[in-house]
Amino acid sequence: MKKLINTLGIMIIILLTVFALNINGEADSKEQDITILFTHDLHSHLLPTADENGGEYGGYARLMTAINEQKSQHPDAILVDGGDFSMGSLFQTAFATDALDLRIMGAMGYDATTLGNHEFDYYQEGLASMLNAAVNSGDRLPALVETNYKLPQSCDPQTQAAFDNYGINDYTIIEKGDTYYAVFGIMGSYSDECAPNSNMELIDPIATAQATVEKAVADCQTTYNAEPIVICLSHSGTDDGKGEDYELAKAVDGIDVIVSAHTHTSLSQPIKVNDTYIVSAGEYGKNLGVISLSQTAEGELTLNNYQLIAINQNIEENQEINQLTEQYKQQVNQSYLAKYNMTFDQVLVNNPYQFETVAEIYGTQHESTVCNLYTDAYKWAAEQALGEKIDVAATAAGVIRESLPTGDVTVADVFNIASIGVGSEGELISAYITGKDIKNVLEVDASLQSIVPDAQIFTSGLEYSCNTHRMIFNKVDYAMLRTADGRLEEIQDDQLYRFTTGMYCGQMLGIVESSSFGLLSVTLRDENGNPIAAEDLENYIIRGKNGEPLKEWYAIATYLQQMGGTTDSQYSQPDGRKVVYSSLNPVKIFANANKFTYIMLAVILLLIILAIVIVRIIRRRHKRKQAKK
Repeated sequence: MKKLINTLGIMIIILLTVFALNINGEADSKEQDITILFTHDLHSHLLPTADENGGEYGGYARLMTAINEQKSQHPDAILVDGGDFSMGSLFQTAFATDALDLRIMGAMGYDATTLGNHEFDYYQEGLASMLNAAVNSGDRLPALVETNYKLPQSCDPQTQAAFDNYGINDYTIIEKGDTYYAVFGIMGSYSDECAPNSNMELIDPIATAQATVEKAVADCQTTYNAEPIVICLSHSGTDDGKGEDYELAKAVDGIDVIVSAHTHTSLSQPIKVNDTYIVSAGEYGKNLGVISLSQTAEGELTLNNYQLIAINQNIEENQEINQLTEQYKQQVNQSYLAKYNMTFDQVLVNNPYQFETVAEIYGTQHESTVCNLYTDAYKWAAEQALGEKIDVAATAAGVIRESLPTGDVTVADVFNIASIGVGSEGELISAYITGKDIKNVLEVDASLQSIVPDAQIFTSGLEYSCNTHRMIFNKVDYAMLRTADGRLEEIQDDQLYRFTTGMYCGQMLGIVESSSFGLLSVTLRDENGNPIAAEDLENYIIRGKNGEPLKEWYAIATYLQQMGGTTDSQYSQPDGRKVVYSSLNPVKIFANANKFTYIMLAVILLLIILAIVIVRIIRRRHKRKQAKK
């Protein structure tokens, strides 16, 4: 009997051991769920924005509801952002002093973000002040990661101290449940070009990314004995499967997910390059991006789910975040708008007209009625402030962030239109420009828009036409000055004309020469015709009677205000200041031809002559061979 009991005991132990091994085996082979929630290019859009269909999109209170819903399904989800979290609404006016963007992101549970080019709009000094304000608030804050965009050794020690105070690192390791994430940030080359006053050092993105991945993975393995999921927060961008982030994914091993920011792209499906998923959710909090992956015990990742959750009026607002944004609004009213005798929700005008969306403004080469209004506002406001005539005003598609909504247009709506600037929200400058360079500006518009949509130019004080079938840099076939009373005047190449534009646009005009392969140049000048260096443009900011800089948004706001309650009917349709057409008529193609057309014709003629010579040589050789036979 005792022997039987012992035998049964041994069998039970064996069965329990086998059972335990099976359980462990199942646990080892069980796939690990990974969920990443992501946004990018939020641009201070804490509040919902009206869309062209009468609805709304975005708003952090609604975004918070969507985040909470996803976290209820995926409690260990990580929440990250791809940069440009600031600059785009009235809340940015408290950027340097109160760091509202980072603080509200902390309240929403963001785990990490990175720096975009617009985080440098208030220069290094403004960014440093913002970082210190964020830390001093005592609020929860997201980690800030930046790998290849570095302060130079010659930077102000206080700026370096602010970066250190916040704790900006190349990467951070975040634990969520049983999963570790290595998150790092990258600044792209084009983003760097869009930050002309960052004074940062751009280190090669690809080489730096590869080194950072290897270092972060080794760190996680050593410290936590775990293989991390590697997330790159890249402020570089992608477009239809092309762009810097596509090249990054091709060249760098070990990145699992790239959150692709800067180009405001919305990817309905991730782009898979080698073993890397590239994802984008669009700008201004229009969507919450969600990517869910499974990881086997061997570390292989497979896509389970990907979606862009639309943030619109159908989503209930989170009351905690709603109250926080309302508190911030009152803060902006007191700290910024009071000096303009305006308030956040003040109605400036009722607009009955359906203007183009920003996408439509970018999309085609055309005369834009809403951009006519913007440039007319700049010209009018500059003349009011200076008490002098302005000949030409201009702006570029790349600095236009919003269109005018239908219905009541508020101060906040107008600020969103022209919120991008250098050193602060956009300020108008007044300089001089030669007639020749005016024509070059128009050629930039006519020739480069199809290549660089940001470069489409809109003007006031000019009337011109361009034929899309003409030679590049000679597409404009007609250009005249249009005076305030409607008269047309010839543009004299050597004459100086008074010119106004936004500071950011003025600085970007300086890169026309490089973007046109040295074929065109645009030089802003002083009243004596001397060129103005880009770093000296601040000396040409237009100021009002009280010394306050004339802001682009304020120019539009006051222009609307003086319309008497309703948008002026002249903006209900184009007025013919810009005519874009396509014609193969030789007269239309060669009328007013410039050196570029003659050069192209000479090249074509040489190629034709060369082809004829080659054909004749071939024929002669063929005849000789035939004669020998």
